[in-house]
Amino acid sequence: MIGATVIDKGLSASIQDLGRFRHQIEGFPTSGAIDQAAFCLANGLVNNPVNAAAIEFCLLGPSLKFHCRTFIAITGAVCPVFINAQLAEENQVLEIFENDVLTFGPVTRGRYGYIAFAAGGLLTVPVLDSRSTTLRAGIGGLDRHLLQKGDQLPLNECYQMPSLQSRQYAVDEKKVVTGIRVVKGPQWSLFDPAAQENLVKQTFTVSTQADRMGYRLTEKLLPAAQVSLLSEGTVFGNIQITRNGQPIVLLADRQTTGGYPVIATIIAADFSAFVQMPLGQKFAFTLVDLPKAQQELLVRRQRFKRLLASWQQARYQFPIGPARKAAVKIQALLASENEGD
Repeated sequence: MIGATVIDKGLSASIQDLGRFRHQIEGFPTSGAIDQAAFCLANGLVNNPVNAAAIEFCLLGPSLKFHCRTFIAITGAVCPVFINAQLAEENQVLEIFENDVLTFGPVTRGRYGYIAFAAGGLLTVPVLDSRSTTLRAGIGGLDRHLLQKGDQLPLNECYQMPSLQSRQYAVDEKKVVTGIRVVKGPQWSLFDPAAQENLVKQTFTVSTQADRMGYRLTEKLLPAAQVSLLSEGTVFGNIQITRNGQPIVLLADRQTTGGYPVIATIIAADFSAFVQMPLGQKFAFTLVDLPKAQQELLVRRQRFKRLLASWQQARYQFPIGPARKAAVKIQALLASENEGD
């Protein structure tokens, strides 16, 4: 089953789903999409389960040649998208025909983009309950590595998409995020009151030392807590502070345990805004309590559920039932016979 071929690998393009959450106790990172909001939106657009495997890329998307009909959606970072050299749109369903070629220009806003494929996504073999690529552990994805030129992507062909014209999502591409909300971390009380105050008083920027494991921030947070801790479990968004005051925000490929004190944790509702933060963008942390963080996440999830429901309610009665696939092939066969006449 070969649905598409990689003709250019792009940058750091890999296969991801929502991650392998049940295996941290065994030492395996969760991995999964680093911007799960954009990832779930892409799958929702093409009528997939939210956990269907998709392609994640950083700063430049891969080029793909398709060998079957399908539908795709591209979300996340803002970048030029082309199908057969014709400009296409992000955040909506795109119909793909056999021999179509998908290409990208460099990202102009954000960092991580996603390509979702209809009819179940990328059908690689799951490893430890996930198709996500974890490079450090050498598991998952397509042959355990980033996408390479010549890779064959397993996809189901797809001839139908309910409520096709309605499947789009408006994104404010000009919005500038300058505030990221956090809750107190497990070692909050171990930090000097001056450091606690500085966390929400000073501004930060993401340094060039940023990858799927974590983002180092350029500015230091002082005074640093000079304590020795036993290693404990980590979660996405933990803000660790090293002994010299260096803040590190842990992300999808983080280690499963860590020994640096965690002063705060980014709330789940702000994960997307943080991981898409462009280099040089200054931002500040805002402290909120746990009920507020839970409420913001609930609001985000309810908004997404309403969006999915609106697409389902907009489905139309067009002749795209089980006979559609056969009908398309019959039409192509008749056309070829007519050309022969």
